[in-house]
Amino acid sequence: MTTTGWRPGAQRRSTVLTLGMGALLVYFLFPLFWLVIASTKNTGDLFSSFGLWFADDFSLVDNIHRTFTHDGGVFGRWLANTLLYAAVSSVGTAFLATFAGYGFARYAFRGRGLLLGLVLGTIMVPTTALAIPTYLLFSEVDLVNTPWAIILPSLVSPFGLFLMWVYARDAVSEDVLEAARIDGAGELTIFFRITLRSLTPGFVTVLLFTLVATWNNYFLPLIMLNDPDYFPVTVGLASWSAQAVGGSGANAELLAAVVTGSLLSIIPLIAAFVLLQRYWQSGLSAGAVKE
Repeated sequence: MTTTGWRPGAQRRSTVLTLGMGALLVYFLFPLFWLVIASTKNTGDLFSSFGLWFADDFSLVDNIHRTFTHDGGVFGRWLANTLLYAAVSSVGTAFLATFAGYGFARYAFRGRGLLLGLVLGTIMVPTTALAIPTYLLFSEVDLVNTPWAIILPSLVSPFGLFLMWVYARDAVSEDVLEAARIDGAGELTIFFRITLRSLTPGFVTVLLFTLVATWNNYFLPLIMLNDPDYFPVTVGLASWSAQAVGGSGANAELLAAVVTGSLLSIIPLIAAFVLLQRYWQSGLSAGAVKE
């Protein structure tokens, strides 16, 4: 007599969970869907046509042209500024967090527990609470209204350090490190030629977190920068939006450019996730083991 029932390892489906995940998917993708639709409309159609479908006048090409040519093509400069801030900050933060996290995980030194506790404590501090002190500090060294005022604060990531500390404890084998030391490898050689490969998934994770945070950063550039040539897209589009909402005629037409600029500004983030997602894999430490 055979019986059927649940077996260990068998997949189980839940209608409730499936519906719940579907609802979350719709919730997260709905703003993107609206943004794509709205970017194909002119300013008049944004208010007169049905918001969740295309209007008769498909204006996406005109909106893109207006976005890149308005005010002397400053949007392209804003996009380049944002790319610079995000790229330098994300790579620098990921490297520093990986270097420090590996040190906390694999080296014993005096005060390690206290320093790690301070790092964990700073995670609880909102970044907005540090904006004004950071501005005052940077004003003392004449770095306000420069790209360094955005890049340098973004290089410090307590959460990234904590994430790499947790990851390095499991991803880096002590046996591999000892074998490398016996072979005469120095600590920096071990880190760059062996350890860094094992920490690649964590490195990419911190890089993407920082990339998104810096790309979407608004408050820090708002108080640090007053020259439009240094604005990122967040502050630049906000200034256009203020002109469009508070103006009329030609200024009101900026609203379509703001919506289209918002769509264009998220394309690099989507591309970064698509290109780097293959690195989110574990088990790379297997290649570092000496046969």
